[in-house]
Amino acid sequence: MKKILMFMGVFALLCHASCTSSKEEEHKEHETTFLVTSPVKMDTTITEDYVSQIHSIRHIELRAQERGYLEKIFVDEGQFVKKGQLLFQIMPNLYEAELQSAQAEANYAAIEYQNTKSLADRNIVAPNELAMAKAKLDKAKAEAALAKVHLQFTQIRAPFDGIIDRFHVRPGSLVEEGELLTNLSDNSNMWVYYNVPEAEYLDYKTSAKKDTPVKVNLLMANNKLFEHPGVVETIEADFNNETGNIPFRATFPNPDGLLRHGETGNIRMSIPLKNALLLPQKATFEVLDKKYVYVVDKDNVLKTREITIGAEMPHIYVVQAGLTENDKVLLEGLRLVRANEKIHYKFLEPKTVLSQLDLYAE
Repeated sequence: MKKILMFMGVFALLCHASCTSSKEEEHKEHETTFLVTSPVKMDTTITEDYVSQIHSIRHIELRAQERGYLEKIFVDEGQFVKKGQLLFQIMPNLYEAELQSAQAEANYAAIEYQNTKSLADRNIVAPNELAMAKAKLDKAKAEAALAKVHLQFTQIRAPFDGIIDRFHVRPGSLVEEGELLTNLSDNSNMWVYYNVPEAEYLDYKTSAKKDTPVKVNLLMANNKLFEHPGVVETIEADFNNETGNIPFRATFPNPDGLLRHGETGNIRMSIPLKNALLLPQKATFEVLDKKYVYVVDKDNVLKTREITIGAEMPHIYVVQAGLTENDKVLLEGLRLVRANEKIHYKFLEPKTVLSQLDLYAE
């Protein structure tokens, strides 16, 4: 009876050990099976952000055109004004007196001319005297017109609809000819300038359709998108040899006046890429600011390879160099392995992998 019980105990122990060993092997096999994929080549669109400067389409300095005391300011800083609206008045007394004197001289010259003409018609005076009288009259009229212009210059009016900037003078100030009074900005539309690297400029030019405006968005300083998209209208002629960039200019409508001259932001522009080599970001790791991947060779051994990133999207890198479509790249478990280690893996189709990311490549 004791032998039977002993035999049964040994058998149970062997069974338990066998089951445990089988489970451990299965668990071990499960742990050492890694997911592997390959880069995929396809057309896509990347979104690039560029630091930008925002300018009014018209932003000018308003300066005094005549010397004198500033008699009155008719508007306030930050006020919207209409074209032709009176903004500043320089004391006009001196210029009014000069105009009256010039008009009097013109009236005297006119009378003198008429008298000379009457005499010339009766051949009493020579034709030269009549010509001299006519020239004197024309000069007097010109001086009167000039005095009138000087008087008009004592009134500074808005040359277009816009917003008044801060004042540089106050009523009672003695202003000199050419002195800055304030600035005026037309913010109905805004020009946004930003610099584009040469490679991205080439991508833009090769993919942009002729006569089709390219729309861009503006990320404002509060990290919110401006609700009205802009259109790229101008690219400057020359590259900056020091930075390798070329300036772009986009025009944005500003119906609510939210944007002001001098603001900053980021232009968000979509750039189409043809036959881009895409790889999930999680398949890469970084060493000393360089990107690497684990490539599985024909013997299922991991090899470290440096890659060059051409562009970045959420969860996806555009690989510029270092990989081909035929390479098998370790997708997950990068911290669990080392270079030259042999692994068991399961291959996942690249497009399946991309479709499971938050961003869908187009």
